[in-house]
Amino acid sequence: MTLIPLGIPRRLLEFTIDGEPVRAPEGSTILDACRSVGKDVPTLCQGDTLTPKNACRVCVVEVEGARTLVPACSRKAEAGMQVQTDTERARHSRKIVLELLASSVDLSTTPEVAGWLKEYEAKPDRFGPDAARLNEEPKIDNDLYVRDYDKCILCYKCVDACGDQWQNTFAISVVGRGFDARIAVEHDAPLTDSACVYCGNCIEVCPTGALSFKSEFDMRAAGTWDEPAQTETTTVCAYCGVGCNLTLHVQDNEIVKVTSPHDNPVTHGNLCIKGRFGYQHVQNRD
Repeated sequence: MTLIPLGIPRRLLEFTIDGEPVRAPEGSTILDACRSVGKDVPTLCQGDTLTPKNACRVCVVEVEGARTLVPACSRKAEAGMQVQTDTERARHSRKIVLELLASSVDLSTTPEVAGWLKEYEAKPDRFGPDAARLNEEPKIDNDLYVRDYDKCILCYKCVDACGDQWQNTFAISVVGRGFDARIAVEHDAPLTDSACVYCGNCIEVCPTGALSFKSEFDMRAAGTWDEPAQTETTTVCAYCGVGCNLTLHVQDNEIVKVTSPHDNPVTHGNLCIKGRFGYQHVQNRD
């Protein structure tokens, strides 16, 4: 859910979602309202700590009086609005979007997509074996994270997280135009020559696994990655006095990756290189 700063109490807006009356604080998006009442609207590019980009178009819904389908992740709720989330028009649009994405991008590590493809009866293979694929080998040029652009859907979340919305490092950018557009290091330079500070905040927001921990990448390659068997423990980073919250993901009694709660008022999901990657000493048996 989009984080809205606390302040003067906001009035509640009354409208309907799928014919049911809903009340949501002014400033909420349609997606916020849907989630508050348990309505499942799929989305890929939406980030609860980032400004919506409307890139994936999977979350489109129908609003009475609107000429086109609207993205639920960015469209603000309005009093009297009548929203339909599961119309034939919305379902058909999601089906086409999922087919186009799955036919051109490796979505094998994208959570929930397999279920969505089945739910919307999407058939990516109907575009044939010649569907455009990047077919680029994963970039493994450091010991912290891997860039596998064959899984990138161009949602721009990594660009925003690295840029003016959080890190202000601007190490990630979009190069090329049109069909040639892709995510890359600024000026398409090698990562080691870039401004990257290896904070890993781009990994935190990546929805498809195009950016992933090196530990996760290696374990998936070895067939040992078992997310359902992992436990999560929240603690406080001890490297400095800021007090960042860490969520330790543990498998077989070893930390396999570190994230941070998005609703934490200190970090909002962001960490530095020490907080996100500096956990190896915990597992040092010497």
